[in-house]
Amino acid sequence: EELGTERSEMAGDSSTKKAPQPLPLWKSFGASAFSACTAELLTLPFDTGKVRLQLQGTPTPGVAPKYKGLVGTVGTIAKEEGAAALWKGWQPGLHRQCLFGGLRIGLYDPVKSQVSRLMDGEGAAESSFGAKVVSGLITGGVAISIANPTDLVKVRLQAQGRQALAEAGKAPPKPKYPSAMAAYRMIAKEEGIAGLWTGVVPNITRNSVINATELATYDQVKQMLLASKIVDDNVFCHILSGLGAGLCACIVGSPVDVVKSRVMGDSVGMYSGTVDCFVKTMKNDGIMAFYKGFIPNFTRLGSWNVAMFLTLEQVKKLISE
Repeated sequence: EELGTERSEMAGDSSTKKAPQPLPLWKSFGASAFSACTAELLTLPFDTGKVRLQLQGTPTPGVAPKYKGLVGTVGTIAKEEGAAALWKGWQPGLHRQCLFGGLRIGLYDPVKSQVSRLMDGEGAAESSFGAKVVSGLITGGVAISIANPTDLVKVRLQAQGRQALAEAGKAPPKPKYPSAMAAYRMIAKEEGIAGLWTGVVPNITRNSVINATELATYDQVKQMLLASKIVDDNVFCHILSGLGAGLCACIVGSPVDVVKSRVMGDSVGMYSGTVDCFVKTMKNDGIMAFYKGFIPNFTRLGSWNVAMFLTLEQVKKLISE
């Protein structure tokens, strides 16, 4: 009888323990946009190096590749184009993070609350991992569908480095796009308004998958660390969770990331679409091309996630007090 009473009390306690309520959407969006922009500025040189490595095809036998590794690529870009070139595309990068980052991260908790209610039932103490993944897929897909033009312009600006485009023995041409705003106008004029959504299918695929992996992994790792009592809810916990999120996102998202960069960086019509890019990359460069730049990609994603989540946790703490 006492055991039955104890069970009923335990059941009553668990039923009254509910998941914490998310911040209002406007606060969540603002905190997410600010945190994403901070992380973008801190880690953009890694992203520029990653894009150059991905766009570099398999070199001719006997000819040394232009870019070697993250440090070598960053050094080559800084030497040939100046240190400022490492932040090439910072304007559309911030446009992208304000819009895409604010939406995908800001919507995650409100969407997760509703998805968890459907998948886990009313009053669940914690959202299931499945609910977290579904929420990340939804917010990532919706956000990039809106923000694709900012991503396209960012990749085009990063890919058009003057030395990167120069042919051997010839003077490097002037950049096609002098600024981010000019790039938006020129792409719309030359390729039509729909041209701003070039690569939107691989971009939705990539960003839905990476967003779900990042946010669900961070959420889950943090939950497990706190439940284990190994660490408290502090900076060390956020760093470990951010690194875990970056590693998982890099492993899962590298193939679609390479295809996305090549399709978006293609302004000469080399690829007719996502599938064509996938097939040509596989045929010409082999399967390992889909993990080209994996180390700089992880360096970028790992450091980006740590910077973003550290900033986000602190900003949320400030605005919720």
